[in-house]
Amino acid sequence: MKALIYDGVETLGYRDAADPVAGPGDEMVRVDAVGICGSDMHAYLGHDARRPAPLILGHEAAGVIMGGARDGTRVTINPLVHCGQCRACTTGRENLCPDRQIISMPPREGAFAQFVAMPAANLIEVPDHVHLDHAALAEPLAVSWHAIRLGLEALHAGADRRALILGGGAIGLAASLALKAQGLADTTIVEPNAARRAYLQDVCGQHTVAEAAGAYGVVVDAVGYAATRAAASTLAEPGGVIVHIGLGEDMGGLDIRRMTLQEITFIGTYTYTAQDFRDTCAAIYDGRLGALDWIQTRDLAEGAEAFAQLRAGTIAAPKIVLHPWS
Repeated sequence: MKALIYDGVETLGYRDAADPVAGPGDEMVRVDAVGICGSDMHAYLGHDARRPAPLILGHEAAGVIMGGARDGTRVTINPLVHCGQCRACTTGRENLCPDRQIISMPPREGAFAQFVAMPAANLIEVPDHVHLDHAALAEPLAVSWHAIRLGLEALHAGADRRALILGGGAIGLAASLALKAQGLADTTIVEPNAARRAYLQDVCGQHTVAEAAGAYGVVVDAVGYAATRAAASTLAEPGGVIVHIGLGEDMGGLDIRRMTLQEITFIGTYTYTAQDFRDTCAAIYDGRLGALDWIQTRDLAEGAEAFAQLRAGTIAAPKIVLHPWS
C-alpha cells in the first residue's frame, strides 16, 4: 500500500509500506479520508516522544470495510483501542484505560495510508447521506464533545452562561459546535491569526475576537500553552470552569492562587469515551454539528506539502482531510 510516513523532524515521505495485518477480531478498512490533527503536527515538529520516527501518523479516519461479513460497510474509526476489562473500561471511562492504545502511536501504525486494521468494535457505521470526509471529523469532534460534556456537568446553576474558547483550530471550532449542540449557545473564539479568524466568521458563522477580556462561566483552552493557561486563569469568572484540551506544552501558566480563592474548577480532558464517540457520530449524522464544510481536501501524496503549509500558518481552514485513493 501507499502511505505517508513520518521520517524525522519536518520530514514526511510518501512511499510503499507493508499492508497491515488484521488480527483476531479486526477488520481491514480501506481509508478514504483522514484528517491532519494537531498531534500529528506535534510529532512532525519533533515535539512528541510518543510518536518516534519512522511511523505512519494519522488517526482521524473514515473508509470502507474490506472483506468479511461487513464487506462494503462505510465506517468512521474510533482510533482509541482499550482492554475492555479494567475498572476504567467497565465503568464507561475507556479513555483512562491503563493499557489504551491509539493508532499513530507504537505499536499501532496510523491511517495516513490506504489501509488500516482496527477492532470491529471501533468501527461505527456511516449512513449513506453522510460524506466520508465529514465522517472522518468524528474523532476531533468527539474530543471536544467529551470535553464540553465534562465542563457543562461541572458548571453550577448560577454560572454565567457564556463560553470563551482559546484557539480557533479544529478542536476550538469543534468545542464551539459542541457547546451549542449541548445547550450553551453564547460562544466566542479567540484566534490571533487574522486569516483564520475571518474564515471562522465568514465560513463557519462563529463569533471571533483577536484578544479576549471580561469573565466567562466556561473557558476552553484548545491550545494548551503556558500563555493560554494564564489567560484562562484570568478570564474564568469566580466559580467558573476551565476545560483544558490543548497539549501545546507541559508546564506553566495557571494562576493557582486565583483559582483557589475564586473556586475555579480546572478539568483536564483526554480523547473521549466510547459513548462520547457514538454520541458525536449521532450528532454529525442528524446535523446538530452543522454543515461541517470547514475543511480543505488534498491527495495523500500531497500530505508533506500540506504539513509544511500548516507549519507556515498559510492555511485558514481549521482542518485538512487527505484522500489516499485519489
